[in-house]
Amino acid sequence: MRFRFCGDLDCPDWVLAEISTLAKISSVKLKLICAQVLKDVLGEGIDYDKILKLTSDAKFESGDVKATVAVLAFILSSAAKYNVDSESLSSELQQLGLPKEHAAGLCRSYEEKQSSLQDSLRKGSLRLNCLDSVSWRVDYTLSSSELREVNEPVVHLKLNVKNVDRKVTEPVAMTLSAEKFRVLLAELKQAQAIMKTLE
Repeated sequence: MRFRFCGDLDCPDWVLAEISTLAKISSVKLKLICAQVLKDVLGEGIDYDKILKLTSDAKFESGDVKATVAVLAFILSSAAKYNVDSESLSSELQQLGLPKEHAAGLCRSYEEKQSSLQDSLRKGSLRLNCLDSVSWRVDYTLSSSELREVNEPVVHLKLNVKNVDRKVTEPVAMTLSAEKFRVLLAELKQAQAIMKTLE
């Protein structure tokens, strides 16, 4: 069966498995957990202690708590991603076995934050890491312990790439033969030419 909140695909097996876990929590507590998960998805952070307190009477193990957070994050962000209205989401969740009160509470939380969720997802999509800096060095190997005469240049490249999600710069180092460097340079020039035509 296909579900709109799954992009008109079958519901993933792990989500199906966790629906029964969600049903073990009261609908009021599920709504409060949803609020925490929504805060996390929106980048405002999550209070795991609060979630642990809310799930304590259901005798959840830490794996169940993590699975609950994961499945709620998946449901809420996927529904926002595919622009599913709260009524349709409620109906689909009930078809998957979530009790009506639980689905209603979850969907009320979703409806309140749907536009914020979509804005947050939009901001996070199509973001590429960017090149921060490049350093290079050319070594010319005359000979080695294995070969009497080598006479080959070797290019050492270090690209410092800024990860836009984690906001850190990560080095990517490589060593290239002269031939491989020429190929890389030619392909980069081709890519640059294509990019200029798109401006």
